[in-house]
Amino acid sequence: MANILVFGDSIAFGAWDPECGYVQKLKTFLDKRILLSNYLNHFAVYNLGVDGDTSDYLLKRLESEIKARLSKDVDRTIILFSIGSNDSAYLNNLKKNWTSPKKFKENIKKLIEIAKKFTNKIVFICLTPVDESKTTPISWNTNITYKNKSIKEYNEIIKEVCQKNKILFIEIFDNWLNFNYKKLLEEGLHPNSVGHQKLFETIKDSLINFKII
Repeated sequence: MANILVFGDSIAFGAWDPECGYVQKLKTFLDKRILLSNYLNHFAVYNLGVDGDTSDYLLKRLESEIKARLSKDVDRTIILFSIGSNDSAYLNNLKKNWTSPKKFKENIKKLIEIAKKFTNKIVFICLTPVDESKTTPISWNTNITYKNKSIKEYNEIIKEVCQKNKILFIEIFDNWLNFNYKKLLEEGLHPNSVGHQKLFETIKDSLINFKII
């Protein structure tokens, strides 16, 4: 039996998707595969996304969340990270990013260090672009702004750390920019149901291609 633990923020959580987001779609896909295989290759998928999470917040809970899902029946643990959008957010009143790029890089390294205590199957999911006409600032908090330039910078930090540690980084940002991606967003920031379906397909295909699932 393998555990798949998906850590992240409101996008991983599946906010605004009535079909529960890409993590639930991954769980449904694997559940169907398990049933067809007569319960062979059993995967248990846990959505550990928290609305508003940043890399700082995730570091505080990561190890305890992993340990809580270990048991004698689990022979493999797979950890997916989808974190960084909130870190990249610009706080208008403080005139700075929520997490500085330097601190964010340190946090990504620490997340990997903790995850490596439990598994070598670690994956980072690229951050998604935003519709800046709706996120500068966001409608529900005029103090917070999300911009693609900043999101891309934080994506590059994740990608660089992953490359140095030989960790799979699933590209999404550039692919979405080459698509009519604004149709994939609900309110400019979070993916809608179509966006989550596209995320699921990309993530699922990557996990299969790299023989993780």
